[in-house]
Amino acid sequence: MNAPLKDPAHEPSAAEFLQQLDAQITPAAQAAPKHWFDEVPSTFTGAQRAHTTILHAGLTMAHDLFIQSAFRGLGYKVQAMEVPDNDALQYGREFGNRGQCNPTYFTVGNLVKHLKALQEGGMSKEDIINNYIFATAGSCGPCRFGTYVTEYRKALRDAGFEGFRVILFQQAGGIKQATGQEMGLKIDAQFFLTMVRAILLGDVLNALMYRIRPYELEPGRTDAVIHNAKQRLARAFETRSGFIKALWQTRKEIAAIPVDYLRVKPKVAIIGEFWAMTTEGDGNYKMHRFLEQEGAEVDIQLVVNWGLYLLWGAQYDLAERAKLKGVDKGINKGAAESGGSKFALEGVNVAKKRWMLKGAEYFMRGVFYTYAKILGLKDYHLPDMNFIAQISHAFYDNNLRGGEGHMEVGKLIHNVVDQKVNMTLSIKPFGCMPSSSVSDGVQSLITELYPAAIFLPIETNGDGAVNVYSRVQMQLFKAKQMAQRQQEETLEQLGITPETLKTWVAQHPEVTRASHRSPHVGACNALDTLHYLANCQQKSWLARTSEALTTSWGKAARHKAHAIAAVERAAQDFKNRKHTAASAVKFVEVS
Repeated sequence: MNAPLKDPAHEPSAAEFLQQLDAQITPAAQAAPKHWFDEVPSTFTGAQRAHTTILHAGLTMAHDLFIQSAFRGLGYKVQAMEVPDNDALQYGREFGNRGQCNPTYFTVGNLVKHLKALQEGGMSKEDIINNYIFATAGSCGPCRFGTYVTEYRKALRDAGFEGFRVILFQQAGGIKQATGQEMGLKIDAQFFLTMVRAILLGDVLNALMYRIRPYELEPGRTDAVIHNAKQRLARAFETRSGFIKALWQTRKEIAAIPVDYLRVKPKVAIIGEFWAMTTEGDGNYKMHRFLEQEGAEVDIQLVVNWGLYLLWGAQYDLAERAKLKGVDKGINKGAAESGGSKFALEGVNVAKKRWMLKGAEYFMRGVFYTYAKILGLKDYHLPDMNFIAQISHAFYDNNLRGGEGHMEVGKLIHNVVDQKVNMTLSIKPFGCMPSSSVSDGVQSLITELYPAAIFLPIETNGDGAVNVYSRVQMQLFKAKQMAQRQQEETLEQLGITPETLKTWVAQHPEVTRASHRSPHVGACNALDTLHYLANCQQKSWLARTSEALTTSWGKAARHKAHAIAAVERAAQDFKNRKHTAASAVKFVEVS
């Protein structure tokens, strides 16, 4: 049966049709627009503190343990997770987004792995979500580090832990919590003091471990002493008693480790992306241990260096903004109309803020050197961030702050010019834009200016460990040859025989103690020890002490000025060569 034909007389005109359509659309258009918003479960109140365990990880084993114990001492339930391994990487790849960098997969996967283990142990998802939270750091800039918290939420949701709380501790803003209740994690002076103490103690203990372990005469002795020290100091943190006693006991045990600092071992500095160069697990192929097994001494980057860099950046920006003729309006004062800035100095006492930042720097350095003095970490110098900025600025603008910023470039220059190490190894995740795409491009210029520098950048992605080890071994072979050659040349110049050297060591048994540190002469520790023994034979203790006192005054300032001038000359020579080459090319083209 055919459908009835519509009467053309009842068909609406085009104008009527548009009018009807507009009537349907108008109510929806008049409704208040709702923008998409990704909910961030992060509420942690004081009432939840008693039954909530704070999970954390991300630094070295010593740091994570001390942070756990220190905050337990303040009444929090805190648990440090294990160092991320390849199993964590697989969890991260399974539940995380594609195309993320190595640290994202390892850290996100490590959290999912831990929660899965709790679930397999019999705990329900609801109990896990209600009784556990994860605390982590956050930042911004040209780096995927700023999206980590989003990756955590995505992975947790896909792994079945929708609603699990992630507290983001912003480097410049504290804990992000939108609640009027008492915060579960109080961000006050006690919080920062506790965090600083835990991190700096971890730094000092790590520095001692990596300085002593390559030269130990009894394999495994250093690891055993450091393990006992960690447990002892962790108990002192947790019980909030016997801390000084624990430090002195640790000092005695470390000093008793027998060593041979005349072993020729090339010193290798590790720089690069923060997490990749800091972790002690599969995230960097356990590179610290690998280098030691291959006969090297590892010069690690301490966590405090990152804090000093952040404080330097704040002081630098404050000084630059104070030079402006006008003053920007603050973000809370007419921001909608004038585009106020959170960096504005409106109503800010610049001098007071400058001294506050400087005071924070002095405090961090003071706590570090106090721990170093007590534990016996001698002649260890934290970097002068102004010096690092000055020697790198000609090659990498100080205003570029992605990743390690100019620090990575400045560290390589410092290592080469001041003969700090025999080799520099830069570790970064595959595709890390600030480090791989920016810093390494500049590093090729530095190695061109200083051909003797041994520099190797490697990228980590969780796979290909054999290829990475092979590349490191090739460059490390060059560093070994350099260190051995310098030692042999010094022995020949001073006319020292092996028998003579043994006699000198017997006369100066202090060089066999783990806490001994010879004055810096060259990149290799054995070279420093050799010069120390030779100097002891030539001069008395009184003469050496007098010389040290007379030459130390202003020595550091003179040395830094000399280094800065040398770097500036090298940069100018390079520009002149490039200009000459470009002029020659133009001349040929014209001819």
